[in-house]
Amino acid sequence: MRYEECTEGRVFVLRLDDGEILHEAVESFASRHGISAASVTAVGGAGKGSRLVVGPQIPLSSPVVPLYHELNGPHELTGTGTIFPDAAGVPVMHMHCSCGRDGSSVTGCARAGVKVWLVMEVIIREIKGCASKRIRDDASGFELLAPGAE
Repeated sequence: MRYEECTEGRVFVLRLDDGEILHEAVESFASRHGISAASVTAVGGAGKGSRLVVGPQIPLSSPVVPLYHELNGPHELTGTGTIFPDAAGVPVMHMHCSCGRDGSSVTGCARAGVKVWLVMEVIIREIKGCASKRIRDDASGFELLAPGAE
């Protein structure tokens, strides 16, 4: 386990509009407002054509090859995630969300492109005094969180 003690900073309430891409809108907002680290929650609608990463393809490989799922219509969405900077200092959101419609659901990473359907509410809770960042792991191909990274 790796960890870092930080404090909570500003809290932002966002309303994303129809057609916006969830991670792009949140990352753009974070850049404009000087947010490098935060926790993020989202609730609202995910539109047709939204894509989620729903696991690694099997057989497993190194680096990992992602498996994608595309939504075939509007879905209800709830998600939780984080923002931390990459090696270049750019804020990157990592959010897992669950999307449901008519009794079935799919859960995955929003990074592949979740399109807002009508409206999505997002709460960003800034984390201050934090040196954590995302560092590329060659074995997995992922940018893994490195708490207290320098």
